[in-house]
Amino acid sequence: MYYLFEKQDRLNDPIECFYFDSAKEIFPVRPHWHYFAEIIFMLRGSAEMVCDGENHTVSEGDLMVFPPSSVHSIYSAEGFAPMYAVLKFDLSLFPSYSSYAPSLTNIFRFARSEHMKVHFKGQDIGSLDCERVFRECIEEKNSYRYGYDVILRSLIYRLLFSLVRLWIDEGLDIDKCPAEADMTYGIENITEYIDSHLEDNIRVSDIADKCHMSYSGFAAKFREQYGMTCKEYIEKMRIFKAEEYLLFTVHDLNYISLQTGFSDCSHFIRSFKKYRGVTPKQFRLQRKRRK
Repeated sequence: MYYLFEKQDRLNDPIECFYFDSAKEIFPVRPHWHYFAEIIFMLRGSAEMVCDGENHTVSEGDLMVFPPSSVHSIYSAEGFAPMYAVLKFDLSLFPSYSSYAPSLTNIFRFARSEHMKVHFKGQDIGSLDCERVFRECIEEKNSYRYGYDVILRSLIYRLLFSLVRLWIDEGLDIDKCPAEADMTYGIENITEYIDSHLEDNIRVSDIADKCHMSYSGFAAKFREQYGMTCKEYIEKMRIFKAEEYLLFTVHDLNYISLQTGFSDCSHFIRSFKKYRGVTPKQFRLQRKRRK
């Protein structure tokens, strides 16, 4: 059976970067939607892209933005196979660090409600140097070198705020966009709050309150969307954060357990072994041998 909803692996692959050659992949791309934002840069040929019922002919050098939860599809426009670069990512990974600025999640939601443009012509985005940005994102994602995640996010941050500036130039009144994330947390972006509080003693009941939901209703909805309980999600995210410390620093286990929100070092070791099958120390030694 064909479903419109396309599940994304927010936990293991929150940022996807790749080239799509329609001559080698399943094409056309049928109508679907997901909670990720998706940005496409056309490298060759052109394509008919449909976003929330509106058709756009996207040509070489153009940029197309599919906001989170928008229904979209892609078809050939000229009878031959187009090729494009793709960025797909969880917007909650890109919080705003400015007190005056709304979160990017809120801005994208607001821009969609205001029917801002999602198709940008090549001549209007020349200063963004999109081909280089997409290429470097894909290279960083594939390299998995030290600091790749920071560089990858910095590239996407620049692209996102450049798009926001274009929307502002087109008339988006950013002052009308809610700036308080607490007022707009929902089940689709609550991970933004969780990820920024992993080192704290956060409770599922408090997270449910952020979504203005009952504990039982939140727990059921969270499991439905993420395929695990909220408690499991928190623990797994702490494991991922701990892996970065183990791979890229020389900090001891006590320090890492503190920075990743585990109650103590023993709890950290038990949890890590449950999910990775080895202790943190063994994990660190194994990865060093592979280098």
